[in-house]
Amino acid sequence: MFQQMVYFIAIVKNNSFTKAAEECNISQSAISQQMKELESSLGVSLLERKGRSFTVTDAGKYFYTHSQDILEDVNQLINNTVKIVKDDQINLKVGYLRSFGTTEFLRAVSEFNKQYPQVKINITSGNHEDLYQLLRSGQVDMNFADQRRALSNKYVNEFLTDSKFMVAISRSSFPSLSTKISSEQLIDMTCILVSGDDELESDESYYQDILGIRSEFKAVKTLDEAQILVASNQGYLIVNDRTQGQLNLDTVKTLELINGKQTMSQKYYAYWKADNSGYYIETFADLLKKNFT
Repeated sequence: MFQQMVYFIAIVKNNSFTKAAEECNISQSAISQQMKELESSLGVSLLERKGRSFTVTDAGKYFYTHSQDILEDVNQLINNTVKIVKDDQINLKVGYLRSFGTTEFLRAVSEFNKQYPQVKINITSGNHEDLYQLLRSGQVDMNFADQRRALSNKYVNEFLTDSKFMVAISRSSFPSLSTKISSEQLIDMTCILVSGDDELESDESYYQDILGIRSEFKAVKTLDEAQILVASNQGYLIVNDRTQGQLNLDTVKTLELINGKQTMSQKYYAYWKADNSGYYIETFADLLKKNFT
């Protein structure tokens, strides 16, 4: 049926059995016979013949559209399969979120290198926006990053882990609170962002639109600067229960962030373009996922 799909696509595309036969290097009588066999095996009419012309039935239109998708997937499968064996130098370009930490990521890299020493891994670190742009432009094959956008079917989105958002505040702030704090309770305090000039706008938008933060913002360049401001009760810092380990908990305390009654959490995924999926990308993503389970 695979070859018959190729013939059918050529017939519809060229609107002619004769031109399709020439394109496929087959006789017109043979391509006509192949179409009859295809329709017989499907049990439906794909083409409605009218003398020497034809129209495409509704079933034929559906089959035409989705046959092209299937053929594209098959061609990609073939190319990726051949690439595993034939490439002399295979490069896998991977990006990871700088602020997350490297424990699970480096374990995946180490395991992948042991299994596939012929593959050279090029690693790039960055913030969410850096990595997103690198993936869009094809400069990395796969990203390990947090979710800040709605998931798109243009990408494969492999969930890895999630982590509760936490608020780091001075130990003298909110003495009556021991476990949770809401975004409403923080509205009169300054929200400190560890953010560069090129990412400040997107960070502010994310905090406002996704986390419901209504505080004023103050940007600093390093986590140390942020901790000094927090410890001196000049603002608060949003982390999560994973990255809070980077804080000095002798000088600040952390509380779980809630919005209303909703617990806020940050999700992390391995992302790669759906049309760039391949054996090594999928294998690395699988190793990364296993390190989070």
